[in-house]
Amino acid sequence: MLRKIRIIAAALCFTLITLLFLDFTGTIHAWFGWLAKVQFLPAILALNVGVIVFLVALTLLFGRVYCSVICPLGVMQDIISWFAGRRKKNRFSYSPAKNWLRYAVLAIFIVTLAAGFGAVALLVAPYSAFGRIAQNLFAPLWKWGNNLLAYIAERVDSYAFYSTDVVVGSWATFAVAVVTLIVLAVLAWRNGRTYCNTICPVGTVLGALSRFSLLKPVIDTDKCINCGLCARKCKASCIDAKNHSIDYSRCVVCMDCLESCNKGAIKYTLRKGSATPAAAAPADKSRRNFLVGAGLLATSAAKAQEMKLDGGYATIIAKQSPFKNRALTPPGSLSARNMAAHCTGCQLCVAVCPTQVLRPSADLTTFMQPEMSYEKGYCRPECNKCSQVCPTGAIKPISVEEKSSIQLGHAEWVRDNCVVITDDVECGNCQRHCPTGAITMILSDYRDTKSRKIPSVNKHLCIGCGACENLCPARPFSAIRVKGYKNHRTI
Repeated sequence: MLRKIRIIAAALCFTLITLLFLDFTGTIHAWFGWLAKVQFLPAILALNVGVIVFLVALTLLFGRVYCSVICPLGVMQDIISWFAGRRKKNRFSYSPAKNWLRYAVLAIFIVTLAAGFGAVALLVAPYSAFGRIAQNLFAPLWKWGNNLLAYIAERVDSYAFYSTDVVVGSWATFAVAVVTLIVLAVLAWRNGRTYCNTICPVGTVLGALSRFSLLKPVIDTDKCINCGLCARKCKASCIDAKNHSIDYSRCVVCMDCLESCNKGAIKYTLRKGSATPAAAAPADKSRRNFLVGAGLLATSAAKAQEMKLDGGYATIIAKQSPFKNRALTPPGSLSARNMAAHCTGCQLCVAVCPTQVLRPSADLTTFMQPEMSYEKGYCRPECNKCSQVCPTGAIKPISVEEKSSIQLGHAEWVRDNCVVITDDVECGNCQRHCPTGAITMILSDYRDTKSRKIPSVNKHLCIGCGACENLCPARPFSAIRVKGYKNHRTI
């Protein structure tokens, strides 16, 4: 019964968290957005004391329930392992803990975060890794499926579905997601929870706590017949059937061993005494030179599915993103420093952005963290979705009213790109679409009242939303672009 309850709870959590990345309507976030905020590492980066205390207490009471129920990456590995088990049953065996590897990865992870290279460190963080997989691999398939249903529905005069744009990130982002999924799939297919118990920094921390949990699977030596079936069922490879011991630092409380034992020799109950010798094995300090081999693809390739139409009237050259000395960070992020310090690169904000302004960075210093680019749309003043879903505090919750007064940067006119200058035509698109009235059209030659008008930007009114840059007809680079501030300002 305990195993069935665990499976139902894990399936529910996994489905809802996955839908957070797939749902482009915002419906799921309104009800279940809190599931992203109860993830362990995001809670730490957000300094969410309540969630941290809850997860620590949960672990000290029940063991690593977080890893078997709440963590989407852990549940995904269980799903892959289950399919592998359909081909070969009872395929696991006990293996000693590789503590030298676990704590070396944890130490590198902490040092890298503290040194300001969080984007690199977070490549191995479980929630962030799952978010990248869901956003870059699952979400496009989900949207393509939705668009197919919308196409079919339209043919029968039904509007139950509506089509949406499908945007695939840069090749660097896509490649990291693919490599992560392949590595996890291979490890889970062959050895179950290898990643969780050797690489995952959250698993290592919770494993250290779970050694002292109040409730644990306990082997009754009087009933045990040394058949070893429990060890062959243990996907964490933490049951030493010969010595009747369990490494509780690696046990994810999946309850598979309880169901497999037909003698009732294993019970999930109170356990007295210290941790088993296997759990307390000292780390091998002679191998502290372990280096994390995470292939970083630093090349940012051409964006897929760029918009080819301007208002649906004519085929034109695709718009390109201009080089900017400082990347724009979303409203509520306060500053580039705050974003770098708290963002896990899970890309949940990218998934919910309705105008596709947010996209993962390909810069190694901010790898996978969101940055703003205005080729496909602009940051609408009435939208605050990204600030509502961020689980780490990298993007602080802001109201629509607060957003309209936050300056991300200011627009600058680029004379050499402007169609008024290059084509000698009237324009004024930037002025017409500026939501704050920060752009005024003035005479290009104040001495000639018949001269063409060019834009003039009031930096004190501009909030850096990018409407002018997005809607500028100049191609391939806009004649007006937003220069970001290092620290956001308030009007």
